Amino acid sequence: MKRFDQGPSLLLLPGLFKETFKDLGTSLEDEGVQLMKCEPNYNIWFNDGESFELSTDVARMKVEVEKWEGKDGFERYLGFLQEAHRHYEISVSQVLKKNFTSLLSMTRPAFLRHLFPLHPFESIYSRASKYFWTERLRRVFTFGSMYMGMSPFDAPGTYSLLQYTELAEGIWYPKGGFHTVVEALVKIGERLGVKYRLSTSVSSVDLDPTGRNATGVTLENGERISADVVIINADLVYAYNHLLPSSSYSRSLQKRSASCSSISFYWAMDRQIPELTTHNIFLAEHYRESFDDIFKHQLIPSEPSFYLNVPSRIDPTAAPKGKDSIVVLVPVGHLLDEKQGIGRKGLDIQSKQDWESMVANARRTVFKTVEARTGARDLQGALVKEIVNTPQSWKEVFNLDKGAILGLSHSFFNVLCFRPKTKHGSIERLHFVGASAHPGTGVPIVLAGAKLTSEQVLEGFGMEKPWGRVSFKGKGESKAIDRIQT
Repeated sequence: MKRFDQGPSLLLLPGLFKETFKDLGTSLEDEGVQLMKCEPNYNIWFNDGESFELSTDVARMKVEVEKWEGKDGFERYLGFLQEAHRHYEISVSQVLKKNFTSLLSMTRPAFLRHLFPLHPFESIYSRASKYFWTERLRRVFTFGSMYMGMSPFDAPGTYSLLQYTELAEGIWYPKGGFHTVVEALVKIGERLGVKYRLSTSVSSVDLDPTGRNATGVTLENGERISADVVIINADLVYAYNHLLPSSSYSRSLQKRSASCSSISFYWAMDRQIPELTTHNIFLAEHYRESFDDIFKHQLIPSEPSFYLNVPSRIDPTAAPKGKDSIVVLVPVGHLLDEKQGIGRKGLDIQSKQDWESMVANARRTVFKTVEARTGARDLQGALVKEIVNTPQSWKEVFNLDKGAILGLSHSFFNVLCFRPKTKHGSIERLHFVGASAHPGTGVPIVLAGAKLTSEQVLEGFGMEKPWGRVSFKGKGESKAIDRIQT
């Protein structure tokens, strides 16, 4: 066994990563981060033995789409891409790169005129249904809402931008694993004088006598560290309820809709499994019902849809020669606290559930499904080492409220000005960054949020931003032949 990324296994929106490194005065390449393009994006496996290959290659997509929806189907696919392109471009310019500090932020003319074209009041599934006329392709182009921790039947139509960035910009993998990106950022910080204290638990954020200014943090060992500003990147709901004084707002956060949790397997195999590509999606036969189990009832579906990644398929350094490493993410409901659990049949946060039995059942289901649909054989016999994360361990080890791996939900009233702010509402010099703060979840989205938080901190100290906005092309004066004409 070489290594496992416990977090993301695919890199999306590469432009936001490049922008982050550029803002820090360097580049991915200069820091030794090598991005490798995954092709195809995914193999999607259905219960009837059929499969669909998602790709950035237009010629391949034409064949795949027309196989199920005929010649007109490809034209409708291009229409879907056009709409998703608008969702993507508007979201990047008007949401990811703008802060929403109050309801008034949503009245900006530049944002308001784009609100309805973003289709926030329709679901991804309903929007996809206008372009794809078979249930098979509707599933192919909506499963990505799982990355936002939402059902495609509830996720706002805006989030078709996820499918767009995969189809237009590709899915990438950092050679050596996602942690190479983290290590590069750490080294940049060290060059700039940052000191990192690892395995050092914080017990509380310190406030001045008025309770209106953050002055530092107190560690679990009692040590106090003074600070001019405190930025919290822990789970936001956990931070409000465990690191700060209790308040009606902190309690209200625990009542908000949360994303899903997962049972995640990290497997070391003693041989390669050639039937599997880098990224694989296995969709449940009863598609809507499986999502309802997760998001409405907070259960482990009896027949889940799940994601399976083979990092060693694209990066041989991820496993010893002739062997494979596999990561499986089975989305399940988040944990319910004592009050939420009354009269409901979901995952009770207080009960001592038989997690061993649940994990064993999920493992059997994954093995059985993969073998039946791909033709792979004896996966259990090839397994030599396993690491597992469950909703309980996500909560206990990583302090994720309710074990929700993607933070708060991304329903309309949980985003934009309704999402927790990057700056505390009543405590000065206290800021937030992460999945549950604006603009939302996912590593590239959180990177965009980190820039917004940084700008807010600098503004509070009356300091100039040391970076400039990324401009189109940006290579000196354009030639006459390259000038845009309307």
